Amino acid sequence: MALTLLRGMRTPISFRSSTGLFFTVLRPRLARFTTRAESAQATEAKAAAKSIQLATKEASEQKLQGFEAIIGIETHVQLSTVTKAFCSCPYNYGSQPNSTICPTCMGHPGTLPVLNEKVVECAVKLGLALNCEISMTSKFDRKQYFYPDLPKGYQISQFDIPIAKKGYVDLDLPVEFGGGHRKFGITRVHMEEDAGKLLHSESGSYSQVDLNRAGVPLLEIVSEPDMRTGIEAAEYGAELQRIVRYLGVSNGNMQEGSLRCDVNVSVRPVGQSEFGTKVEIKNMNSFSEINRAIDYEISRQILLHKEGQADQIVQETRLWDESSQKTFTMRKKEGLADYRYFPEPDLPEVVLTTDYIDEISKSMPELPEAKRRRYENMGLSMQDVLFLANDDNVAHFFDSTLEHGADAKLACNWIMGDIAAYLKNEKLSIDETKLTPLELSELIASIKNGIISGKIGKEILVELISKGGTVKGVIEEKDLVQV
Repeated sequence: MALTLLRGMRTPISFRSSTGLFFTVLRPRLARFTTRAESAQATEAKAAAKSIQLATKEASEQKLQGFEAIIGIETHVQLSTVTKAFCSCPYNYGSQPNSTICPTCMGHPGTLPVLNEKVVECAVKLGLALNCEISMTSKFDRKQYFYPDLPKGYQISQFDIPIAKKGYVDLDLPVEFGGGHRKFGITRVHMEEDAGKLLHSESGSYSQVDLNRAGVPLLEIVSEPDMRTGIEAAEYGAELQRIVRYLGVSNGNMQEGSLRCDVNVSVRPVGQSEFGTKVEIKNMNSFSEINRAIDYEISRQILLHKEGQADQIVQETRLWDESSQKTFTMRKKEGLADYRYFPEPDLPEVVLTTDYIDEISKSMPELPEAKRRRYENMGLSMQDVLFLANDDNVAHFFDSTLEHGADAKLACNWIMGDIAAYLKNEKLSIDETKLTPLELSELIASIKNGIISGKIGKEILVELISKGGTVKGVIEEKDLVQV
């Protein structure tokens, strides 16, 4: 089951370790990938004399300098389906290497893909959630490129006819970042399969290939270049995470690779209509890293413009290094012609009906934007609204508490205050505690009616969260009625 690689570049072998079977690619000295430290040193040598801190500070004042940033994001969402996109293999994060693979997802000759219907359902759900036009007929295409963790030598994706296009997403920026409402365009949403995973050795002499992830279904969301700051881009990514979690199509965990954002950044003088040369940034594992990576890249490009070296900004893929807080060159960026797209001959067109789309539309939950507007109409502050709507479990708990007669503001204060502090300390989610919405509403009513004081209410809350029970029972058991 070894991979076939270009002769003279890499030699594949396979071996077993305590964690499972790996396919390993040996790297001759002249063909080794440049290590992170070496690459960072080589690409940033000319800028070493400049103060990165100063450049970052300048980036925050880019409009005053006469420059503006143009930012677009490509987001890959790994779907929570039982099986892969085109075969019956399961995928479980953390499984032993190469333990959930078959000839189809390994790209063996003679195998044929069969489309997982659930992937189409998830794609339509997300397209509707992002206010897109759903394509009644779409098709799959082959995207050709070579990489050791891509066993077929091509990726099944969608090119000219994606399943959804021309949408938008609405979001509210956090109050601490100035607040305000933003609307960002969505160019397209398309279905595709994931590649495997390469684990590079510390020495850089070989890489281990795990194909468990090969063939896992993805939805790629391509935004319009509507963002101008790192904060906007990070909040856009966070909103997509909220949406896929609300829909239940993905867990959206960035640390597991279930949601991955590749950011395209360019700068141009204010007033110029043409875009500058865009640079793609990868390897960001949190939304705060997205913010910092964009800020650094904006400052780097502005610095080159100011020094008359704008020609050194080339279309390339750069990696974000969290330890040095810098981006560095990974590879030159391919163009569409390099991928040699052509229609996938082994898969038929995806044809949808109006009844199918209507049925999915009726099953859609209340989405984050609608929930925020509903909470805002209750008279809650924007800070309250953003906190409650950020997590679907928290929002459901809050709504259930109101259904039992609790005051909206009081319920919000308890959830954002003592309950949130307890969850943070214990590293729990609200649905993992023993507190119920009914008992929180009873606790609020007991304080409001003067049966107990607010201080005693805090003691009872801890008891209810950790051990369960009822407010009335705890009051009677510990004789907590105030005189």
